[in-house]
Amino acid sequence: MSTVPPTKSEITPAAGKSAPGLVYPEIRSVNDITEFPMISAGNPPQPGIDFLSGTVWLVNKPAKWTSFRVVGLLRKLTGVKKVGHAGTLDPLATGLLVVCTGRATKAITNLIGADKRYECEIRLGESTPSYDSETLPDATSPFNHVTEEQIRQIIKDYFTGPVFQVPPMYSAIKHKGQPLYKYARKGEEISRPAREVHLYETRLTGYEHGIVSLDIHCSKGTYIRTIADDLGKKLGTLGTLVSLRRTAIGTFRSDDALEVETILSKLDPDGNYTISR
Repeated sequence: MSTVPPTKSEITPAAGKSAPGLVYPEIRSVNDITEFPMISAGNPPQPGIDFLSGTVWLVNKPAKWTSFRVVGLLRKLTGVKKVGHAGTLDPLATGLLVVCTGRATKAITNLIGADKRYECEIRLGESTPSYDSETLPDATSPFNHVTEEQIRQIIKDYFTGPVFQVPPMYSAIKHKGQPLYKYARKGEEISRPAREVHLYETRLTGYEHGIVSLDIHCSKGTYIRTIADDLGKKLGTLGTLVSLRRTAIGTFRSDDALEVETILSKLDPDGNYTISR
C-alpha cells in the first residue's frame, strides 16, 4: 500500500493568525491498526477472511451514496454487525472512506483524529443554503472582477493556518438532540458557535470560467463547504462547492481504495445483492 509522503509542507501562516513557535504537523500515521488485515485495491477481499476478528477497508465512496450505505453494504457482505467508518463524507462527495469491521472498530477514534486531504471545485457567483449543489441556488453575484492572483492572496491571508469556521446549517451537528440539517430543511436557523480548525495547506490548482480548484490539507472537523462559502465572500462575490473528493486520511490514500463494484465481484460473485447508483 502506498502512503502519502510525510514531507512537511512549506506553509506561510495566515496574516494575523500566527503565533511564535507554531508548528504545522505532517500528515500523521495511525499505527494502532497495523495488526489488522488491510483490504484495499492492491489487496482485495478473499473468501475465508475472518472479518469479525478485524479488518480495515479502504473504499472509494461513490457519488450520491451516504457513508452509512457503504457501511451497510459491508455488513451484509461480511456478515459482521460491528462495522463503522472513520469520518463521514457528504452524499455528493466521493473518495476515500476508511471502514473497520469487528475488533478493528476500536481504531476508529484514532482514525477520525487524523488529518484529511481533499480536492474540490468551487463555483463563484452563486450561493446555496447547504453551501453545495445539494440544494438550489438562493442568490447570485458578479464575479468577473476576480483574478487568479487575488485568489492566491486571499488563500494566503485567510485560508492557511488556524481558522475559525461557523459550521453550515446543513450538517449533522446536533442541537437539542436533532441534527442541524433537520432544522435547515424546515427553514429554521440555529445559532452556531465558530470552531477552530487548521488548514495546513490550501493550494490553488486551477481557476477557469469561475471555477476555483483547490487541494486542501486540513485538520479533522474542517468543513470544505464552509471554505467555499467563506472564499466567495472574501473575493467580493459568492461561492458554492460543486465537487469534493477526499484523497487522504492520515497516511491512507484514495489511490489505494477499492471500488464498490470490485467488492461485490469478490464477495458476491453470484449477484445476490443488487445496488443502484
